Amino acid sequence: MVGFHIEKKGIRIFGVSESFAGSDLRSVLAGVVMRRDFIIDGLIFGKTTIRGNDSTEIIVSMFRRMKRNDINCILLGGTIISILNIVDGQEVYDTTNIPVIAVSSSETRGLRENNLRTFEDGNIKCKLYKALKASEQLTLRTGKTVEFRNWGISSRDVSVLLNDLTLQGGRPEPIKVASLAARAYRGMIHA
Repeated sequence: MVGFHIEKKGIRIFGVSESFAGSDLRSVLAGVVMRRDFIIDGLIFGKTTIRGNDSTEIIVSMFRRMKRNDINCILLGGTIISILNIVDGQEVYDTTNIPVIAVSSSETRGLRENNLRTFEDGNIKCKLYKALKASEQLTLRTGKTVEFRNWGISSRDVSVLLNDLTLQGGRPEPIKVASLAARAYRGMIHA
């Protein structure tokens, strides 16, 4: 694991979330750099293919385009986005050498290999889905329970960080702001 100093006050998080509607062919991703004290000091956008397999590549590209060396953690709003465009958290970590946390309010229920095989690229989706590590549950100080997957950071440090970054409910602020930004950008380009 990378030397992650959870007690450091100046931690910067790269939060990523998306926005799309049922008729869209692409989903808008927003990446927000937020300090631990909730100051925003970076914003970037990307697009993933609905039902595609490009989410990992796009997230890494967004991170690289930021051209920053002060980001301490990548916080994803889930690993299954854009209608089964599966993010490979291990690949994001291996490529960026930055700890990765994927957090969601609930695990995807009823997702089966047979469902994934109905896609044209079903074998790729099955391989990516099988490679996802099991999620863990965490009850935050807010009383909400979230599920997370982590790469390059201990579960204990995930607990500390998610509690520090969640002011209310179950969504950490970097993901909440990234979601708002993605929705606003999508609204602008579809107006």
